[in-house]
Amino acid sequence: MKNPYRIIFYITLIITFYMSIVPASTIPNIAALSFISDKAVHLSIFFFISLIGLNCKYNITKLFLLSLIFSFGLTIEIIHYYHPYRHFEFADLMANLSGIFLALLIYIKKIA
Repeated sequence: MKNPYRIIFYITLIITFYMSIVPASTIPNIAALSFISDKAVHLSIFFFISLIGLNCKYNITKLFLLSLIFSFGLTIEIIHYYHPYRHFEFADLMANLSGIFLALLIYIKKIA
């Protein structure tokens, strides 16, 4: 395998999508995470996805890759709008975007 980050990236996207569409009550031990702010969870997840994605070294611009990752989060929020057990939150999108920008900042500082 050329780049081991790619398999981690795809698995993370699949797990994130799955965890985002199932009702939270069906996820075991979700109450154990109740002390963590929902927005901090969003920021952390999209920070991780973005940092792993940037390390995949895809043959596309960083801006395009991060736009795709943001679009992934937007798609999930649109699904939440229609999902009976979830709801759309603009603040979730801002937390996602914050995680994406934080990952970009760290990635740029690391390679500079």
